[in-house]
Amino acid sequence: MLTIAPEIEVLARFGRALADPIRCRILITLRDAPAYPADLAELLGVSRTRLSNHLACLRDCGLVVAVPEGRRTRYELADPRLGHALDDLRTAVVTIAADATCPDAATKDCC
Repeated sequence: MLTIAPEIEVLARFGRALADPIRCRILITLRDAPAYPADLAELLGVSRTRLSNHLACLRDCGLVVAVPEGRRTRYELADPRLGHALDDLRTAVVTIAADATCPDAATKDCC
């Protein structure tokens, strides 16, 4: 059981990162290509300060890395497999959301 604990912590960090729509949008954008903060802020329609806070969270979670390029910093996914994981997760969630078999979905907003 002890060997699973670190894996659970990593999954929990991933879940916390995905809990915010802006962070989800950042990850999906970076899945396609690395980007600079100014470009990300403009693309996502958020202030640079707000974006910086979200990028710090994603860095702390180990999901993105900052790559210095002269006087600029480029951000990219920490591992290309994260892009595949995001695609798989998004596909699964959309499939599950389309399956309206949960009797409580409409009244409890749980599914």
